[in-house]
Amino acid sequence: MDMVMKLGETNAVVIFTKSSCCISHSIETLIRSFGANPTIYELDTHPNGKQMEKALIELGCQPSVPAIFIGKELVGGANEIMSLNVRGKLKQLLIRANAIWV
Repeated sequence: MDMVMKLGETNAVVIFTKSSCCISHSIETLIRSFGANPTIYELDTHPNGKQMEKALIELGCQPSVPAIFIGKELVGGANEIMSLNVRGKLKQLLIRANAIWV
């Protein structure tokens, strides 16, 4: 779990994903549309991917991907990101995390 938390703190936006997950791709595209440049960890191609996926599940990510960290905090998965976006709060969260500038 420590490894996932440390990786989640390496950039303003970090996304844990799998290369075959279309929802993960959609979330990445949404975040990039604001101008952010997230760090992406694809669990199915990462040498420690299985351990990282287990840690994400222990952190409460169900399903394990996508799991999104913004501003060094675990925001959650696709539902949380879409909810923030619909409520107009995702952009402000990205700004506060210094992931984007206006």
